Amino acid sequence: MTLAATKGALAESLGPQSGAALRAKQAVLVILGIAVLAISAKIRVPMWPVPITMGTFAVLSIGAAYGARLGLATILGYLIVGALGFDVFVGSSAETYGLNYMMGSTGGYLAGYVLATAALGALAARGWDRSFGRMALAMVIGNVLIYVPGLFWLGQLYGWDQPILQWGLTPFLPGDAIKLALAAMLLPALWKLVGDARR
Repeated sequence: MTLAATKGALAESLGPQSGAALRAKQAVLVILGIAVLAISAKIRVPMWPVPITMGTFAVLSIGAAYGARLGLATILGYLIVGALGFDVFVGSSAETYGLNYMMGSTGGYLAGYVLATAALGALAARGWDRSFGRMALAMVIGNVLIYVPGLFWLGQLYGWDQPILQWGLTPFLPGDAIKLALAAMLLPALWKLVGDARR
């Protein structure tokens, strides 16, 4: 299976391609994606200097696997569920949730989720998710798009005289490198499985 024959996101290449069946597939994928995002946000893997949370891994992987439009529908659905008060974010809880949580220190990163999802989906549509190298670069771009609004929001909230990079960037880079490598291996491997199944 050549790249030219498989342009588009992974989810677009599987299952129904038109009509009501396509709409049903998309609805199921959006619901499944929201559930995956919510569950992944609560997974914490012990790591130095801070635990690894799998939320960004899920965001970027879904963006690449779903494509820009379906990925955006999923991430916006996830944010709406969170805004309604459900405990679906990394730091949300029974005491801190909904719009109050979203407008706190995490707000910029949540906005970055939307940007990163759109970017990963667009890059996947161009075949970047078919190889380790390009997928790794796409993940770096996605991480930058999450961190830039996240750090900007922190600076606006707490002041630029505060150690913004120490609060919101440097402690998370080791874990991000591991998640980047995992996602860069996962998507090309899934494409290979799809290609092998169609032979």
